[in-house]
Amino acid sequence: MSDPFTRIETPNAATATGGYAPALVWRDLVFVSGQGSIDSAGTTIPGTIEEETERTLRNIQELLRAAGSDLDRVLKCTCYLADIADFDRFDAAYRAVFGSHLPTRSTVQAGLDGIKVEIDAIAAL
Repeated sequence: MSDPFTRIETPNAATATGGYAPALVWRDLVFVSGQGSIDSAGTTIPGTIEEETERTLRNIQELLRAAGSDLDRVLKCTCYLADIADFDRFDAAYRAVFGSHLPTRSTVQAGLDGIKVEIDAIAAL
């Protein structure tokens, strides 16, 4: 018998635009699908790498809060940058949002369509 999971959505974060859940809770973990600089209507909001990183992390935070968690419970992020040359500026913005709580992280360059950064996350409840 498999453990049930709960789909998480919130009107305060980007909506799913494909065949995936924005976030799932399973046992004591929250899995957040890749988020970008997209508003709750699904509109891409372009900006600097710093602005897009902050907006992306706020989308993640909204999904985590809807699940009963928050950024200080994030265990792991996988970060995708359209241009790895933006890494230092991305890292500074990422650190500014997370503060002293720094989860484990992988960061890679990826072919993103219309956004500079995409981040997925795993958090504890």
